Amino acid sequence: METVNIKINGMPIQAPKGSTILEAAKLACIDIPTLCFLKEINEIGACRICVVEVKGARSLVASCMYPIADGMEIWTNTPKVLSSRKKTLELILSDHDRKCLSCVRSGNCELQKLCTDLKVEDEYLYDGSRTHYEVDNSSAHMVRDNNKCILCRRCSAVCEKVQGIGVIGANERGFDTNISCAFDLGLGDTSCVSCGQCIAVCPTGALTEKDYTDEVFTALADSDKYVIVQTAPAVRAGLGEAFGLPIGTNVQGKMVSALRRLGFDKVFDTDFSADLTIMEEATEFLDRVQNGGVLPLITSCSPGWIKYCEHYYPDMLDNLSSCKSPQQMFGAITKTYYAEKMGLDPNKIVMVSVMPCTAKKFEIGRDDQNAAGVPDVDISITTRELARMIERVGLNFLSLPDEDFDDPLGRSTGAAVIFGATGGVMEAALRTAVEILTGKELPNPDFMEVRGIQGIKEATYHVAGMDVNVAVASGLANARELLDKVKSGEANYHFIEIMGCPGGCVNGGGQPQQSGTVRNFTDIRALRAKALYDIDANMPFRKSHENESIKTLYDDYLGKPGSHKAHEILHTTYVKRSVN
Repeated sequence: METVNIKINGMPIQAPKGSTILEAAKLACIDIPTLCFLKEINEIGACRICVVEVKGARSLVASCMYPIADGMEIWTNTPKVLSSRKKTLELILSDHDRKCLSCVRSGNCELQKLCTDLKVEDEYLYDGSRTHYEVDNSSAHMVRDNNKCILCRRCSAVCEKVQGIGVIGANERGFDTNISCAFDLGLGDTSCVSCGQCIAVCPTGALTEKDYTDEVFTALADSDKYVIVQTAPAVRAGLGEAFGLPIGTNVQGKMVSALRRLGFDKVFDTDFSADLTIMEEATEFLDRVQNGGVLPLITSCSPGWIKYCEHYYPDMLDNLSSCKSPQQMFGAITKTYYAEKMGLDPNKIVMVSVMPCTAKKFEIGRDDQNAAGVPDVDISITTRELARMIERVGLNFLSLPDEDFDDPLGRSTGAAVIFGATGGVMEAALRTAVEILTGKELPNPDFMEVRGIQGIKEATYHVAGMDVNVAVASGLANARELLDKVKSGEANYHFIEIMGCPGGCVNGGGQPQQSGTVRNFTDIRALRAKALYDIDANMPFRKSHENESIKTLYDDYLGKPGSHKAHEILHTTYVKRSVN
């Protein structure tokens, strides 16, 4: 790699040729602050927070955009630089709703931190005209408050470039510029898919998930209700970040302990129904292959992806697996099989899910998600909401003991836990489908070709005398690329896994938020995914069909995978939607 020699704050530095000043400074252990910059997504140099001095330059330059050159001398912390950043923050705050005490991002707001670091004081802010916007509550999953927006455009960049949707963008000009939808529609009136990736990258409290923690606390306090909680695979790989632990720390035991102390009657694992999903989905795949069904079969675990398909690829709805997502399967089994077994009234069960995903808030309200005549899942909260609940009741998370999930809906295999990473559903399905097709035990259950955080992955496996072509996509722009190849005949697959969020559920819109400084230089997706693969590698059983509790469920209640009863409880339907 060719390098160039520069000086930053008087210190000699070698950095790769073509690097920006921001990247070179990072190599020198200097974090230049940013507000708008997201590497390869939003490189627009608009916020002017990252300005630095460069010898010979007429004015301060934006370090996120300015390339280094041999012999360049740079200063990142001069009075001129610090004064410019402070003035920029004062101008931003002059038209900002500064209700920090009531803001969900207080203590984890990039704007707030910069103002603290640069000693911005409220009494010295600029006076003048202020804009006011009505808060948008129209969508099922999130709240948009443009009074807290700083026009960084991270949200619109992610929506357009990463997700390929673009339902939000800059409207108006000058002082009236605002980020909103076409024709000022409410977000709930557009073809937004509820993925929450815009929330994940927002530096302030302008975009937040709808908070249902009060509803959970109310249910827990109701002695007439039996409140059950299920936790998705990716939550255990992200929750610890809310309490200062390194990215990718597995906190499963402490998470279970915290949930039990919050007062839930049972603490179960969505991994159980992930195993159940594989039994149904693998059976569905084999049936389509052997009996001339619609191929490729496409997975249905990601509600953001499902809504995207309904809006943008309605002609491919027959390709979708009819399986409910693991969240919904878990609720359905809890209010049918488990309710019967325990003598519980389904009407008195409150099923709470903890998910890394904001689209789950939309999913619980979908039609055909009520196997027991009541909603399969009553309340869905994000990883962030769970963290706030833990803090609200004063639990010292880091000091909690490690505890196990309750039986029997807390038992799972390694195949289930990797559902949280892109390629995980595909790998879990292959582990079961290959053994069913061949009648032989796999010598190695690892399908490495479908692992990794690449946007699109492809592989071919020779199984029982036939070649099985599979593909994996995460992030909806990548899904679009893959599906267009299928529709044009350019690609021929038997089985496709699609996850709405880049990297899969570990990078879901409901996971703990990391600042742009972290996101630009750390692969959050890979670190969280590694936690799940490490759990899988150490599980005693690593294939869904080896789960004894799943075997019992079929023997005692469902009959067999794909049975009529299984279809009534565990499968669903889809609808064609318009594009707005």
